[in-house]
Amino acid sequence: MPVGTGGTVKTLTPEELKECGVEVVLSNTYHLHLRPGEDIIEGCDGLHKFMHWDGPILTDSGGYQIFSMALLRKITDEGVLFRSHIDGSEHFLSPEDVIRIQHKLGSDIIMPLDECVHYPCERDYVERSVELTSRWAERAKTEFRRIAKDKSPLLFGIVQGSTYLDLREVSAKHLIDMGFDGYAVGGLSVREPRDLMFEVLAHTVQFLPRHKPRYLMGVGKPADIVEAVSLGVDMFDCVVPTRYGRNGTAFTSSGKLVIRNSAHAKDTGPIDENCSCLTCLNYTRAYIRHLFNTDEILGLRLISYHNIYFYEKLMKDIREAIIEGDFERFKKEKLEVIY
Repeated sequence: MPVGTGGTVKTLTPEELKECGVEVVLSNTYHLHLRPGEDIIEGCDGLHKFMHWDGPILTDSGGYQIFSMALLRKITDEGVLFRSHIDGSEHFLSPEDVIRIQHKLGSDIIMPLDECVHYPCERDYVERSVELTSRWAERAKTEFRRIAKDKSPLLFGIVQGSTYLDLREVSAKHLIDMGFDGYAVGGLSVREPRDLMFEVLAHTVQFLPRHKPRYLMGVGKPADIVEAVSLGVDMFDCVVPTRYGRNGTAFTSSGKLVIRNSAHAKDTGPIDENCSCLTCLNYTRAYIRHLFNTDEILGLRLISYHNIYFYEKLMKDIREAIIEGDFERFKKEKLEVIY
């Protein structure tokens, strides 16, 4: 899922996302609540009409942003009091508020308020945080049921527990007992070592129902996605393809390519000879490098477009390899390329 935090995947139109094969986009409750506000979006017939996207939208609860971006925050059992990173204004969000906001946005997949702790984190704090997240999830589900209509969205639960394997199991089992439409693994890719991330992920996924979507939040690079799929993960979101694109880095079938490098100054080849996206079919490395060196916005757009196309093609290839029973060979082949 490309990340469209504020109702847009940076530099790309919804039409271009569809050309790349995108089916679902992610937006963020925290950012949309602060600007322009859920009431304005509801008055524009919901987020789909507002951003001109007729496919499914998943909205993150904003919990991660509250804990990472807010100028000041105070966590209580009732919810979170925080100051906006934009203007310092004070806001309070309860688990029920977050569900109501996403309902007003018209989200197709709703995420409950959770606490994403920093890494490393003391065990006693994580224990309390897991209990709090579970209580908030239960309250979120109660509110979700209260306001659900005939055409109701899906509600996912978010497993927390930092890097403590037993607490991950506790969190997962709490959520499964409540029953959700899908299950997300949160609180990873927060600067913990990569090997530790996959150890925690492998341990956590084994407790999640195989017949429901399993979503790894905030991950990641192509190699991370391939590895996580092998552990049983189905869904991903990450800012990497567009953020790297805006900084002049492309993902290719032979690894990462930094377009600003002088080696590409006279290169008349495409970013990736094995790619059939519009960028690779029509523009040279030399031209795109020129765009970046002259601060032309088109350069950001062209590499962002390519990276989204690359990611969606990767996911398509993964699905086909699974269907054909050939995923292990596919994984070995892909991981030999350094991303």
